[in-house]
Amino acid sequence: MLTAIVGINWGDEGKGRMVDLLSADYDIIVRYQGGNNAGHTVVNNLGKFILNLLPSGILRPETVNVMGPGMVIDAEHLYNEIASLTERGINITPGRLKISDKAVICMPYHKLLDGLEEDRLGDKKYGSTRRGIAPVYADKYMKKTIRMGDLLTPSSLMEKVEGIVEWKNITLRGYGHPGVTAEEMHAWLMRYAAPLSPFICDTGAYLNNAIEGGLSVMFEAQLGALRDVDFGIHPYTTSSNTLAAYAPIGSGLTDKKPERVIGIMKAYSSCVGEGPFVCEYFGREAELLREAGAEYGAATGRPRRVGGFDVVASRYGVKLQGATELALTKLDILAGMEKIPVCVAYDVGGDTITDFPTDDRLYAAKPVYEFFEGFNEDISDCRSFDELPKAAQDYVRYIEKAVGCRISYISVGAGRDEYIKM
Repeated sequence: MLTAIVGINWGDEGKGRMVDLLSADYDIIVRYQGGNNAGHTVVNNLGKFILNLLPSGILRPETVNVMGPGMVIDAEHLYNEIASLTERGINITPGRLKISDKAVICMPYHKLLDGLEEDRLGDKKYGSTRRGIAPVYADKYMKKTIRMGDLLTPSSLMEKVEGIVEWKNITLRGYGHPGVTAEEMHAWLMRYAAPLSPFICDTGAYLNNAIEGGLSVMFEAQLGALRDVDFGIHPYTTSSNTLAAYAPIGSGLTDKKPERVIGIMKAYSSCVGEGPFVCEYFGREAELLREAGAEYGAATGRPRRVGGFDVVASRYGVKLQGATELALTKLDILAGMEKIPVCVAYDVGGDTITDFPTDDRLYAAKPVYEFFEGFNEDISDCRSFDELPKAAQDYVRYIEKAVGCRISYISVGAGRDEYIKM
């Protein structure tokens, strides 16, 4: 079985929580794109964990975890993430973690360039996490990068670093920065990347052999459909493909496709970063929802923008991801709301539209809200749909019908067992 866990909206939908939950049924968990520019929060019997690079399955001792060729890996961040988890009792060995030899290393100068460009843009900035993601993906397509596999041939590594640094300094000096040296970049690689060498392998070959041997694989995405570099809210996207269709490529399984795609979406909307967010709340209304849902970026700590559930954007995300089923997270956060807001359409210059606009109309769109009856009960102890208050049941059934895809799971709390399987 090949299953993809993907985001339906802007990211931060609760994918890590669902991967942690469902990974009990899978042998291998694969991250297939992105870097440490987002985080997956997992709460289990060992405590609360925020994972930026490692697949969320790393918290289950029986799973193998793979970082695919579609990823960009900040070696320093990964080195420290592994050390932090090891200190907390998580056993991470080459048998449990495999890193693609084709994955690109996010270097210190990538982060430096990311910050310099955001500063240059000023009020027109894209809302980057400043973790080097756009610059490293740009260099990947320029074929001017160090890949994880290069660490396995240390005799030629310095020569590669020298050639790239000479070219990269042209750009850095254009920003008025003095540049970096090949020696310091090589030393950084030896300090943080070289210790990762035992984990490096051909993940495509490993996964193909595993599948032929009858093992099951779960693909774990970062961010959501609306942040996809090709189909998202350009230019306020990430720099990688966040869609389920890319999962096999980003993992090294170029001849496979997911049989099951579980799309994750919240019972309301949240968004980190810049760009259009039609259903956004402001002021006290936003503060209350943000605090109730603890809506702060797992990677950056930035306050998330929040608003009512967006049917228009979610229906578009479901289609982009090719979702076969959905998981609805944080339904418990809506408890206590007298009326639950749902954005059912967009008003664009007096015209009401229900299809997500992929052009400049998105920037002029205003939300058309309908309000549903709220519920006051604490639902964190509910373990079946029938135990939910009728208003909560009606809300879930409305969303399911509105986005055109069945809901299989409902999260009613942050704990590993606080969910309902439909």
